[in-house]
Amino acid sequence: MNSISRILRRSSRFSLAPSSFGAISKLEISNGTKESAFRASELNFSDKSQGLIRDYSVRDVLSRFIGINKLSSLAYVKGNEEEKKEFEPELAFPGPVDEEEKEFEPELAFPGPGDVSEGVEDDSLFDSELGSDIDTSDDGLEVELEHSNKGKAKKTRGRCELYDSIVAYKSVKHVLQQWVKEGKDLSQAEVSLTVHNLRKRRSYAMSLQLWEWLRANTQFEFTEANYASQLDLVAKVHSLQKAETFLNDIPESFRGEIVYRTLLANCVLKLHVKRSEDLFNKMRELKFPTSVFACNQMLLLYSKLDRKKIPDVLLLMEKEKIKPTRGTYQFLINTKGLAGDIAGMDKLVETMKEEGIELDPELQATLARYYIRAGVKERAEEIMKEIEGEGLEQTPWVCRSLLPLYADIGDKENVRRLSRFVEQTLRYDNCISAIKAWGKLKEIEEAEAVFDKLVERYKLIPMLPYFTLMEIYTENKMLTKGKNLVKRIASAGVKIGPSTWHALVKLYIKAGEVGKAEMILSKATKDNNWRPLFISYMVILEEYAKRGDVHNTEKVFMRMKRAGYAAQLMQYETVLLAYINAKAHAYGMSERMKVDNVFPNKSLAAKLAQVDPFRKSPVSVLLDD
Repeated sequence: MNSISRILRRSSRFSLAPSSFGAISKLEISNGTKESAFRASELNFSDKSQGLIRDYSVRDVLSRFIGINKLSSLAYVKGNEEEKKEFEPELAFPGPVDEEEKEFEPELAFPGPGDVSEGVEDDSLFDSELGSDIDTSDDGLEVELEHSNKGKAKKTRGRCELYDSIVAYKSVKHVLQQWVKEGKDLSQAEVSLTVHNLRKRRSYAMSLQLWEWLRANTQFEFTEANYASQLDLVAKVHSLQKAETFLNDIPESFRGEIVYRTLLANCVLKLHVKRSEDLFNKMRELKFPTSVFACNQMLLLYSKLDRKKIPDVLLLMEKEKIKPTRGTYQFLINTKGLAGDIAGMDKLVETMKEEGIELDPELQATLARYYIRAGVKERAEEIMKEIEGEGLEQTPWVCRSLLPLYADIGDKENVRRLSRFVEQTLRYDNCISAIKAWGKLKEIEEAEAVFDKLVERYKLIPMLPYFTLMEIYTENKMLTKGKNLVKRIASAGVKIGPSTWHALVKLYIKAGEVGKAEMILSKATKDNNWRPLFISYMVILEEYAKRGDVHNTEKVFMRMKRAGYAAQLMQYETVLLAYINAKAHAYGMSERMKVDNVFPNKSLAAKLAQVDPFRKSPVSVLLDD
């Protein structure tokens, strides 16, 4: 635990954020004891949940699909592998997420026959559900390992009959009924592989239907990892409340640490402070060992919502002798980097190296990004050369990290050099990075050229690059190009769904045509069973609110409720902003909030006071008889 002591002793104030985040509690750490600043075995958590309006305008949602915002891998992880799998994200610090929110996710990564994404969240909890790292760039096919003559593992593709049947028939119930009728094997391996492949395609609803059918209709022997997988899917497809209810339905003998920390990860993903803290303490009450995974989750949560609690988590880790992982250090490096504390970031890197944790290309890229942000361009360029190493042929995957870095410093020549290499090899993740890099440099034709080569290779419209290119058109207000791109994917036979609607909504709003953006959602949902994404409504709601258009703001607010999205602080705060900008009174707003079980925080209360028609000014109070 010397590493955490060194981190905490760098300064008497473990300043993790700029002064705008408020004062960080002093940590008086004695050289003689680890417990001098820690009074109890429990963290003193308090409920300071915040209702924050999320910034949807420039957030790069697609980053999650190339491994940037993973939380953990839980199931079937044992021994030393557990430490490698737990919490190794390149933290992007996502904005506050409403509980009912449906994230902006592509319909499919590589469209297959009849496949439609039902995904609503980032799928990282069970990337290693089968106990091995699997290349998620493959088209829904499991990867098996063979040993080449040199003794190195080589990836080859294998088929999963149950998965193939579900994708072909687009019906979980029908396939499983036929499967049982024909006496085919429903083994743990076959089922887990099927769920894994469905997750890779973001078909979460189908994955959940599979587990539910097995529980209801067979004697399939569930493991704790199976229950954890189902709980994670319930949280993704439905809500945290239903996931909590499902947890109580799990047989007590299978209600172990994996299940609880799966729920914890989902609470953190949705940034629910109270739920996360209660669950963390519940796990301690149940005598589960305090794991580095759980602590890292709380660090991730507090990095966004309550940074002054970060030292408390680190002190708990020190007290319980929990060794920091690479992910812990990456989190701390991100926190220091975001705060602009480059010297503190460098000291953390030194401590990490002393602990024997090597700087891999991903961490090096993270450091380079913060050097660029701080204006230390020369140091960033040195690291970028180290990342590239002796040549791209040996490490082609580093292009995905290097391309955006070179774009950030405006180095077109190196972006062009790497982009030409990418076009020769056409690695999927590298192509996405090349499109983004050209977009940053406003070289639209170059970005389109990479996209076209990818389409030519796969003979279809690859969805992640499509959304990346669409984002470029949106940021540059290229309305015609954006509309033509949507027509292109539709003519290619790709089913248009909520994610594409959202892309169009953003495109029209960026072009200043919020009315047409709203009309798109109205037309799209008229003859469809899918509902628009939560954020599609929110960007329209916020745009009307900025304009002080109370009528249309209220109209969109009601449409969200009719679509099944429960009213939350976020929506009410936006509606109140419309009244404020219109300099209008909001009659009965407090009563409306009570009906929806929404209780104002400090920010919302201030807005309510501004639009209260019965509020008296200080002068009127003095003059009243």
